[in-house]
Amino acid sequence: MDNKVDKISRSIRALEVVEVVVNADRTMTVADIMTATGLPKATVHRLCGLLEQEGFLAPDIGGKGLTIGHRTRDLALGIMALGGVDAYRHRILTELSREIGETCNLNVPAGSEILYVDRVESEWPLRTQLPVGSRVPLHCTASGKLYLSSLPAARRRKLIAAMTLDRQTANTIVDPEALNAELDKTRRAKVGTDNEEFIDGMVAAAVPITDQRGRLAAILAFHAPVIRMDLEKALVHVPALQRAAAALSADINE
Repeated sequence: MDNKVDKISRSIRALEVVEVVVNADRTMTVADIMTATGLPKATVHRLCGLLEQEGFLAPDIGGKGLTIGHRTRDLALGIMALGGVDAYRHRILTELSREIGETCNLNVPAGSEILYVDRVESEWPLRTQLPVGSRVPLHCTASGKLYLSSLPAARRRKLIAAMTLDRQTANTIVDPEALNAELDKTRRAKVGTDNEEFIDGMVAAAVPITDQRGRLAAILAFHAPVIRMDLEKALVHVPALQRAAAALSADINE
């Protein structure tokens, strides 16, 4: 019985370590985790080593601490994907799609990509096929650029340096400095845009869905073919996007 209690206690401490790293706005060192959890140094070292070995934590790209690993990320995406089919959230997407007249998406960051977790198609016969489960690049999509812009500057630059900025169209920004300058504008506006940067003939806009601490938790976006609207006309619908995002933020923070 005591052995079983000890195992449960260790599991809870491991979850607390993961929780600290998930909630941090930066890379966490062992010392940071010790301070946040109050656990002894030896315990934190042992738990971090095990969590890293099992894929729940991972070394930061700069090698100065720990960040979430692929298994924690996959777990979070799975939870978000389940929430994406929630009737209330899907109804918000449906109403937004009808108001704008175009396809609307609920997206989340997934490593170096954006994952589509819910979607409502427009009623137009001409539309871009990007079904739920699709993964799209960060550097040339409205959702991806919005996510990149939300990161601290140093972390953003490290991530961009590690990415392959493939050219998708003539408008794709493939120069890291030019992309960083674009992301500075996106951060100030709190609106991500795609002006035929991912797919020729398609524009898109995206706004953040935030958690209780104001951090980006998911992304609400819509896209449209340029034969129906250019980027300037797409941006007219940003207030509608923001109203729907506020409702979604309130839902995930309940």
